Order: sequence, then structure tokens, then C-alpha cells
Amino acid sequence: MNKDLFGNEIIEYVLLRDKFIEPPFTVLDTKQGNWQRRKREWKRIGMKSEVGRNVEGKNSLNDLKNNPRKAESAKKILNTGETVSMFDPALCEVLYHWFCPVNGTILDPFAGGSVRGIVANYLGYKYTGIDIRQEQIDSNREQGLDILDVTNQPQWYVGDSNEVLTDFNKKFDFVFSCPPYADLEVYSDLKGDISNMPYEKFMKAYEEIIAKSCNLLKSGSYACFVVGEVRNKQGNYIGFVPDTIKAFEKAGVNYYNEAILLNSIASASMRADNGMKNKKLCKVHQNVLVFKKP
Repeated sequence: MNKDLFGNEIIEYVLLRDKFIEPPFTVLDTKQGNWQRRKREWKRIGMKSEVGRNVEGKNSLNDLKNNPRKAESAKKILNTGETVSMFDPALCEVLYHWFCPVNGTILDPFAGGSVRGIVANYLGYKYTGIDIRQEQIDSNREQGLDILDVTNQPQWYVGDSNEVLTDFNKKFDFVFSCPPYADLEVYSDLKGDISNMPYEKFMKAYEEIIAKSCNLLKSGSYACFVVGEVRNKQGNYIGFVPDTIKAFEKAGVNYYNEAILLNSIASASMRADNGMKNKKLCKVHQNVLVFKKP
């Protein structure tokens, strides 16, 4: 047993990783070699989360680009040459391991791509996700059949979570999602898609969906949202992170943990120089917010 100068046991990273996959610290560094290795292994099984967000056809990004009311946020992706983001499968693995019981049930009210569902069922959990876009759900189901056994498929529902959740009566062990960051990315022009709503209307629908999700959460269980701060047209942060915390507390669950997810620098080096012209720091992290139901 290794001990420090004061006789205390030294618990090395490798021992923590054996037990928790990643050390259970409040900083999750996706740039570390072990994290990147696990991410590559997950990608190798064939997940393509971005497929459902094609850039052609009705309600696609190109379609929204031509809509004057929605064009600005759609162009944030199309005109910068950036690709649609893929949710980190290694993060799913860690958070499921930490906060969901073995073979537990998971509810995702903002399902988006296939990653959270495929990782869940691959690991033995049972995932239920809701997304408003038929194209996205069709893509998710296709990928699920390519990767998982036909008898072990995530349950994906098409529709507005505010409506779909009303008809649910099953209780879940874990609520886990990555919601739209206000209108940072417009996902569709469909009615009920909160990503195309003004912030006040967005928050009203967002709070309702969170409340309905938490109502379906078992007592003593956890909810986790991965979120990031967003700037308004004046360049100021809107307070989306604290607004998310307030929405969960309003739903009757307790703010229990927060971790900072450090993202890859990638194009941040180039964006940082331009941002500092207006004294804006380049954001390279997200907030992992965890709540516990009494």
C-alpha cells in the first residue's frame, strides 16, 4: 500500500478508473488519453449521431437557412464549416456508471442523435428517448439495428416531449439529456421544437418538459443535463445554466452535483483571437448538472 508523508493511503488514478471508469472528480477532461481511447472504441462500433441532422430537405439546416426568422442560428453551423456535434459516448458510459443502477431505465426528453440510446442498451440499460424530428428517429432506429441485437433496441418516440411525456406512466431510474442550448443551434422549424422559440417561450416549454420528466423519476434517483452557456444578440450570457438549475429545483428535485466537462480545443485557438476583439473568452467547457429526487 502506497502512503504519503503523513501516512495517508495514496489512491492512484488507475485504481479509481478500475472502479469508476474515470476518477469521480468535478472536472472531466475529455482531452486525456484514457478518455480519447474510450471514445475511439465507442466510435468503432459504428455510431453516426450526425446522420439524422442532414443538410437537405424539409426542416434541414439548409432549409432553415432560407427562413429569415431562423436563418441566423442555422448559419452558425453552415457558414462556419463546422459539423453537427456528436454527443460524447465516453461521457454517457461514465454518467450511466455513476448515476444509474445496473440494468436501470433511462429517460431522455431531448434525444437528438443515436449515441445516448445505443450506449445505454449496449451496456445493459433500457433507454427511452423522445425527439421531435421523424428523420432523426428514423436514423437512430436504423443505427440501432446495425449495432445492437434486434431484441435489445432503445425505445425512440417521435414528437414534442411536452405532449409525449403526458402519456407516460412508467417510472425511470435516471433522466439524462443534452437539451437545445436556447437557439444556439436550430434543430427544425417544427411547432413544438423549443430550439426555434424566443427565450421566454423556450424557458416556459423547457420547464414544463423538465417537470414532466422529473415526475417520472423514481424517488432517490438522479437526473443529469449537460448544458452550456449561451450569449444573446448583445453578446451577454443569458444565464442558461442557472436557469436550468432553477427549472429542476422548481420541479421538486435537489441540485446535487456539478462537473465541468473540458472539451477538445480543436478550432478554439482560431476562434479565441477573434473573440478577444470584443473581450470574449473562448468557451471550451460544458456544465454537467446532476440533481437528486427526494
